[in-house]
Amino acid sequence: MSFLSKLFGSNNNNDNLQALVGSDVFLVDVRSPMEFSSGSVKNAVNIPLDTINMKLAKFKSKKNIIVFCRSGNRSAQAKTILEQNGITNVVNGGTWNNVNALFNA
Repeated sequence: MSFLSKLFGSNNNNDNLQALVGSDVFLVDVRSPMEFSSGSVKNAVNIPLDTINMKLAKFKSKKNIIVFCRSGNRSAQAKTILEQNGITNVVNGGTWNNVNALFNA
């Protein structure tokens, strides 16, 4: 396991994402609104990392959640915040381009 995997979690691989393709999944782009407006994954919602704690209710009823960003760092932080608040059905999708390639292929 690499240093970054230990630090940010290892749930950002394509196997975990691939298993969710075609399922009821809540796609969350945790980048800033400006970054989101420049392009994101189809059907994704923008909940910036710095607002996650204030918007926990949006996650509570979701069956499968994938968080993603530009590099995977903010999405790893978002996953940790959600898990600390009892929301454990979260996968760190890493980059938005990675998630986009899998879900909009």
